[in-house]
Amino acid sequence: MAQVDFTERQLTLKLVYYGPPLSGKTSNLRALYGAVDKLNRGRLMTLDTRDDRTLFFDLLPIFFRTSGFSFRIKVYTVPGQPVHEATRKVVLAGADGVVFVADSEPDQRDANLGSWKNLVANLASLGLAELPVIVQYNKRDLPDAVPIETADRFGDPKRKLQEACAKGGDGVVLTFFDLVGRSWDFLDRDRTLSEKLGIDSATFRRALAEHVGITNPG
Repeated sequence: MAQVDFTERQLTLKLVYYGPPLSGKTSNLRALYGAVDKLNRGRLMTLDTRDDRTLFFDLLPIFFRTSGFSFRIKVYTVPGQPVHEATRKVVLAGADGVVFVADSEPDQRDANLGSWKNLVANLASLGLAELPVIVQYNKRDLPDAVPIETADRFGDPKRKLQEACAKGGDGVVLTFFDLVGRSWDFLDRDRTLSEKLGIDSATFRRALAEHVGITNPG
């Protein structure tokens, strides 16, 4: 969960991008990294295999300061391949919110469902079953992309779905800010952040957008 240091007046949030192999998790982080002002972003670290699949994780620290409090947001991806199950669980531990990146290709339905079940199981095993999870369908530019109306909502027919084309950057910032808002609200209910820090969800989102140089978060 979020690390709050009232002595140093610092809050650190951890957000994780999860999903099947090649669904676009790394593309999301690269697009987000490109959208953030250079003065307010850390180093984007990647480790790829020869076939360009994410092997370990990416780390994108975003720093900004508002209301006399320092905030740091760490954004990770997990490797999608089943062989890296242990790594996925380690990266997921301590998360404050998750983006599940689903693949819009019709033949990836089973891969999406398998990865979703894996996420649910890992969240439960880590005591994070109630964590906010945003579902993003990536690769919406494909001519045969699954219609969003019939896309799998993973057990919740009312689940809101975000649409994106991460390689082009479309929908990436909107997904990120949706997760930031939900994660803040979740933590606020649990740890009364608004009262303790003197900043509510809307103010937090506006301050984040301003300080990272994003003019239209959605």
